[in-house]
Amino acid sequence: METITVELNQNSYNIYVGQHLAKNLASDLVDVDKIFVLTDAKINKSQPGYFEQALQSMEHKIHIIAPGESMKSFNSVAEIIEAMTLFAMTRKSLLIAFGGGVIGDLGGFCASIYMRGIRYIQVPTTLLAQIDSSVGGKTGINTEFGKNIVGSFYQPQAVYIDISLLRSLPAREYCSGLGEIIKYGLIEAWLLDYIINNYHEICECDLATMTFLISACCRIKAKIVSEDETETGLRKILNIGHTFGHALEVATGYKCYLHGEAVLLGMYYETLLAKALRVISDDYAEEIFAIIKRTKIDPSLTHLDCKMLPKLMLGDKKNSGGMISFILPIARDRYLERQFPLIEIGEFCANLSQGGGKSG
Repeated sequence: METITVELNQNSYNIYVGQHLAKNLASDLVDVDKIFVLTDAKINKSQPGYFEQALQSMEHKIHIIAPGESMKSFNSVAEIIEAMTLFAMTRKSLLIAFGGGVIGDLGGFCASIYMRGIRYIQVPTTLLAQIDSSVGGKTGINTEFGKNIVGSFYQPQAVYIDISLLRSLPAREYCSGLGEIIKYGLIEAWLLDYIINNYHEICECDLATMTFLISACCRIKAKIVSEDETETGLRKILNIGHTFGHALEVATGYKCYLHGEAVLLGMYYETLLAKALRVISDDYAEEIFAIIKRTKIDPSLTHLDCKMLPKLMLGDKKNSGGMISFILPIARDRYLERQFPLIEIGEFCANLSQGGGKSG
């Protein structure tokens, strides 16, 4: 088991990366009176009894919700808080978020507001959650106006990344995680080379390869979060592909793309935007296009009226002064924060609607 520390003074915590980690939870359950495990129906079915040994001597409740992005809502929060209250949880109680990004975001948010904040642990089960969303303390829910519009920065007590859980993932969910993996490759070039050179092993979920890769992504994110916990500066680089990607998710009602798929498309089109601005070399742009295409995602947006995307992008949390903010890849290990007026992005997206979204 590898241990990675997110250094945040009094909010510091460890990320543990290994296999079959449920038995290691005991060290983080000291001085806890009750445990509330939040999970979804898919995970509960694929991982029955995962915490049975670790929690058998403790009073606990497993609360199961339906899977899917639509569960990140005020209604779900109300239902979960009610269940926590009926379970008579106190400030000494602890919540375990056992699932993918939806469960992690939703569980963390509920923990942050119940009795003004109780402890929680992330046990991410999807590739995307293991390399990204479970680390850094971002919690939140969606509204009709955008993704994660309501939320808080609230750090977990610990993150347990059990690589063996990946073997039970549906193929599409596993591949969705490649979006965030490639994002980290755009942040650090050596990692992009590793992804390119070990792509077959990654797709086959070779456990040794994935242990190295997930640990590397977590170390990168831990360093960034330690320097900028609340995303006022450096942490913004973690949003490569997300301005466009979040707009795609909202525009399609979270029914067309998984988050990682939307990020893949976001990186594709934000690289096109960098090309249009002539701030990225053709060689580097083609390298990005090539690795994205290896995921087999279809970059065409013929099913969507792209003219609606700029207004949805305006709801992004990183914007200011009515300008739309992007983090654009411009060279290996280099990126550019650039803000655009609505009309300029409108023209870019109108071109996509007319078939102008080809990398060539």
